[in-house]
Amino acid sequence: MVFEIVGRITDVETIAIGRSIRELLELRARFGRGRWRKRKGVASVRLSDGTIRLAEVHWYEAHGIGKVRMKIKRYLD
Repeated sequence: MVFEIVGRITDVETIAIGRSIRELLELRARFGRGRWRKRKGVASVRLSDGTIRLAEVHWYEAHGIGKVRMKIKRYLD
């Protein structure tokens, strides 16, 4: 699903760090080594049809690499 974050991501929490991440080997192979974290937060997202919804989003991030593989887990509205 194609979407765009509108505004800021709030209520950010870390779900897993390092070896606790199932996809750690894939992340390192594709994006490089780093202190990988799986995170979640709440954001307004603009969907491909133009509607704006409040959603819980999950992503991976590492220092110097940034946010990657952002996905919508569920809608909150």
